[in-house]
Amino acid sequence: MPDVTWNAKLYDDKHGFVSKYGEDLLGWLAPEKGESILDVGCGTGQLAAQIAQYGASVTGFDYSVQMIEKARAAYPEIPFDIQDARDFHYPQPFDALFSNAALHWINEPEAVIACMYQALKPGGRLVIEMGGKGNVQAIVQAIDEAMWEMGWREKLPVDFWYFPSIGEYASLLEQAGFEVKTALHFDRDTALNGENGMQTWIKMFGGFLFRQLQPEEAEKIVDRATELLKPSHFRSGVWHADYKRLRIKAVK
Repeated sequence: MPDVTWNAKLYDDKHGFVSKYGEDLLGWLAPEKGESILDVGCGTGQLAAQIAQYGASVTGFDYSVQMIEKARAAYPEIPFDIQDARDFHYPQPFDALFSNAALHWINEPEAVIACMYQALKPGGRLVIEMGGKGNVQAIVQAIDEAMWEMGWREKLPVDFWYFPSIGEYASLLEQAGFEVKTALHFDRDTALNGENGMQTWIKMFGGFLFRQLQPEEAEKIVDRATELLKPSHFRSGVWHADYKRLRIKAVK
C-alpha cells in the first residue's frame, strides 16, 4: 500500500469531485432507514453523511488520521474510526458495506475482501467503486517518461496503485464467497480544478511516487509530466484526468 500523507482540507477544496462522483454510487447502495452501513475508506466523511440522511446507521473508517480528524469535526454525530482495510474488525456485522475511491490504494485485495466478507451479515450487500484497469494511464506514463528523462526511473516505488479489471476483481470476490450481481468498467473523463489542476492532482494523489526524490527534484518531475500531458489533457482551458472506474455490487 503506498505510503500517503493526506492534506484533508486540500482534498475537499481542490478534489471535491471524488465525493461528487461518489454520490451516483449511492443509487446502487439504496440505503434504507434503520440499516447498519459501513463506509470503508470514508475519507472526510461526506458520503457517509449523505448515507445517514436516508435514516441508516452509518459508521466510517479510514487509514488516514488526517481524514478521520476532519470527518469527526464535520460530522460529530457519525462514528468514525482509524482502521486498516486489510485488517479491520467490528463487534457486529453490517447490513451493507460501501466504498468509494479507496480500494485502489491497497494492493493486497485478498486481505481487504476477506475482512469485508466477515463484516457483512448473510445476505448483506457490498457496493464499491474504485480505479479500474487503465485508470490514469496517461498520467502514469508521463511521470514515468519524465523520470526516465532525468535519470531517476529506478527511484519509482514498487508499491503502486491497484487498478484491477472486472474479471480479476469479480473472481477475487467470488473466491471469498460473494455473489457478484453487477459489474461495470467505464471511462470517466474528469475535469480538474484550476489552471494548475494537473500539477495539483499529481502532488495530491501521486506524491508518494517521489518520496525517494528531493523536493526540488519532485517539482521538476511534476512540471515535466505536466508539459508532456498538456497537448492531450488540457482542453479549452481545463485540465482533464483519464479516469477509468470499476463499479461492483455483490452479496454475501
